[in-house]
Amino acid sequence: MDQDLSDRVAAITGAASGIGLECARTLLDAGARVALVDRDEAKLRDICAGLGERALPVVIDLTNAASVATMLPKILDWAGQLDIFHANAGSYVGGPIAEGDPDQWDRMLNLNINAAFRSVHAVLPHMIARKTGDIIMTSSIAGLVPVVWEPIYTASKHAIQAFVHTVRRQMAPHGIRVGAVAPGPVVTALISDWPKDKLDAALAAGDLMEPTEVAAAVKFMLTRPRNVTIRDLVILPQSNDL
Repeated sequence: MDQDLSDRVAAITGAASGIGLECARTLLDAGARVALVDRDEAKLRDICAGLGERALPVVIDLTNAASVATMLPKILDWAGQLDIFHANAGSYVGGPIAEGDPDQWDRMLNLNINAAFRSVHAVLPHMIARKTGDIIMTSSIAGLVPVVWEPIYTASKHAIQAFVHTVRRQMAPHGIRVGAVAPGPVVTALISDWPKDKLDAALAAGDLMEPTEVAAAVKFMLTRPRNVTIRDLVILPQSNDL
């Protein structure tokens, strides 16, 4: 039987757009209260105003340790608990490695890896004390199958996979489930640097998915009975041959 989410409190990072926003909408529709975490204050507040009183804007810079330290207290002041944490925020860099910008790589790696790990660390003590919780991390098919077009991004998602698999085993005795949702290409701002011919070809071939598909998968993960953990959920367009 599916688990009811109507008494749950969720927090989602990178929630002002793309996958994060669609996951927030999906969980709100399922009855949860949702803290939308993002650094874009104006956009976040506009979005939450339209989502209703069960949506809370939490303005956080995930690359700033002091800012991350304020995230959980803000959520607890509002809701008193946190049941679900979705570490979704991330960025994307693709292209030939020899032509890449290492400074751009550093910014992506800091958000995709360091900030993701820090944000999970920030909420775990609360979940451990309550002996329950769900951690979901937005990974990628690139975290399971190396994608030749995106070596640095692929490396960042392999790091996420390693983190998920080790932390999952550490947290299992505390009643905390940890899993990764690993989509293929999704129509979000993260692929805005794709060459136009690559993007046009992918759209024409049906090689891109909508964020709503990922949000439905996340809901499926969260609504499994508590004795069931979805460790990795891979979602691919039908035409993808990975």
